[in-house]
Amino acid sequence: MRYRTLGSTGLMVSEIGFGGEWMDRSPEETLAVVRAAEEAGINILDCWMNDATRRSNLGDALRELDSRERWVIQGHLGSVTVDGQYTRTRDLDLVRPAFEDLLERFHTDYVDLGMIHYVDKVEEYERIVLGDSPFMRYVRELRAAGTIRHIGLSTHNTEVARRVAENPEIEMMLFSVNPAFDMMPATENLDDLFGDYTGVGEGGINADRAELYARAEETGTGITVMKGYAGGRLLDAATSPFGVALTPVQCIHYALTRPAVASIMVGFSTPAHVVEAVAYETASVEERDYASVLAGAPRPKGIDIPTVNKFYDLAALHNEVPDSVRDHYRALDAHAGDCIACHACEGRCPFGVKVADKMAAAAGLFGL
Repeated sequence: MRYRTLGSTGLMVSEIGFGGEWMDRSPEETLAVVRAAEEAGINILDCWMNDATRRSNLGDALRELDSRERWVIQGHLGSVTVDGQYTRTRDLDLVRPAFEDLLERFHTDYVDLGMIHYVDKVEEYERIVLGDSPFMRYVRELRAAGTIRHIGLSTHNTEVARRVAENPEIEMMLFSVNPAFDMMPATENLDDLFGDYTGVGEGGINADRAELYARAEETGTGITVMKGYAGGRLLDAATSPFGVALTPVQCIHYALTRPAVASIMVGFSTPAHVVEAVAYETASVEERDYASVLAGAPRPKGIDIPTVNKFYDLAALHNEVPDSVRDHYRALDAHAGDCIACHACEGRCPFGVKVADKMAAAAGLFGL
């Protein structure tokens, strides 16, 4: 296992980390995963989930292995349970007991990285973090007391992340990094990150995100990575926005080759998942290569979806496609048959249209 310095914190963290979100198994299974992670040299754990059982199982595993001091823990402030449901909040009546619960279940009196949880709107960042908010005063109190050793923040938003990189009070961030997200513009809506993508070799990495990574490197703002597999989408050709599947090793390599990135938090729920991820450490150049895979991937063709739908609806009114409609359709630069059925655009459609199905129907009707 290789280790990297996490920005200006001075902490040495394993380049492959443990994202605790998926560790929803029994205490015995949790212990087995934690033991496998430790044996592989993994030493950083992200724990945002508010589920009491997962917190307890992970904390008990660390106690069983007498290994708390070997782990760098990212513990989140603002992830709470309300009526049995996960909620993010800045209400100290909820934030404080939830964080104290985390400490108790992990059998510790501190976390290494106190994460301001999930700030995806610039307005909220300015109000909560830059303003003299009760929430931020609490974070500073914890930092002064040593209950959190360093202040971090988690976000999916490039603009928020850029502002974090300029804020010396926040030493690191947990940020969503993968080749699909890096081809998207900045957004305050997480759902947009699963929308339409430009292709590698056409649009390339989004300039704002490239600038963010470079600036974080310059300011010493360390990055740990979430969503490295895009929620598993990149591992399956049927759900990958590129139309091809990447391997865990390729996704990990992509994240770890971004400037300022120190570690990627990989979700484990079995020891096999640990083995799958740490295979990166001994993978060949060819096994790590993601660029050649993406370069040959099918890409969206710039289909004028509303016009295709219009011609399809006009043609469907007749028993046979009128020549005038067919000719106009054929004159389009791209046709329904060019659709790669990635379903990416459907999440942005305000009318809930099943675009891929419509494109398949139009291609069948017009023959291309």
